[in-house]
Amino acid sequence: MKISVIGAVGLTLMLFLKPALADEAGFLKSIEGSWSGNGSVTTKIGSRPFKVTCRFDSTVRGISLVMSGQCRGLVVVRRAVSADIRADGTRYSGTYIGPSGRPSRLSGSRTGNSINFTVRWSRDINGDRTAQMTIEKIGTRGLRLRTIDNDPKTGRLIVTSDIRLTR
Repeated sequence: MKISVIGAVGLTLMLFLKPALADEAGFLKSIEGSWSGNGSVTTKIGSRPFKVTCRFDSTVRGISLVMSGQCRGLVVVRRAVSADIRADGTRYSGTYIGPSGRPSRLSGSRTGNSINFTVRWSRDINGDRTAQMTIEKIGTRGLRLRTIDNDPKTGRLIVTSDIRLTR
């Protein structure tokens, strides 16, 4: 009797997990390709945001996404940016390398067309080591990359980067 109950639970879990993995692989596949666009970035809360122009290429292998590219701002400043993420069921984790060149950890989950991450920076940024990052699929040809951080002086949430890309 114990064996059949354990087997039934195992079979039930397998039936639920396989569609979830397939859903995540399909969603990630929809992000694959070349992207370009522009937006704004604030390097320090309280400073003026500056405009950036960005280009990214993303490659998907199963439930893994590698996105790498470059953003240019202030006429001559160019910075490489990349993310390497992986789905595990409905959870996502990975590494983000921003303009500083230092790797930061990503962890989160997908809701609808958005993967919502908590970022754990490799050093203090804006008074702490955490922020929120979202990769949002907009229609078939749009993608939005957004980072939100907490203002240490006021406690308010501040958009520190908002980049809109198209194919």
